[in-house]
Amino acid sequence: MSEQAERPRKGKHVPMRMCIATRTVHPKRDLVRLVRTEDGHIVVDPTGKRGGSRGAYLCKSRAAAELAIRQKRLEAVFGQPLSKEDAEAILAFFSQFD
Repeated sequence: MSEQAERPRKGKHVPMRMCIATRTVHPKRDLVRLVRTEDGHIVVDPTGKRGGSRGAYLCKSRAAAELAIRQKRLEAVFGQPLSKEDAEAILAFFSQFD
């Protein structure tokens, strides 16, 4: 038997990302991506494919979004202050998960 036939098959690779609020690692599909747009806004990217100069991930819970905003984790990751309008839009999006 060849050496290749003896090796067990590996499963499909699952990309993992860390939630910036809870600091826990989850499969990428279980998280929501946030991006900083070219005009400087921080917005939710539900598809995970939106272009942006920077991205970050949050667990799908309003509590995680509140924690990230309260502890200024979004500001630290994106290197800019979070506007009140952007914070309200993020919380509104995440309120659907609780």
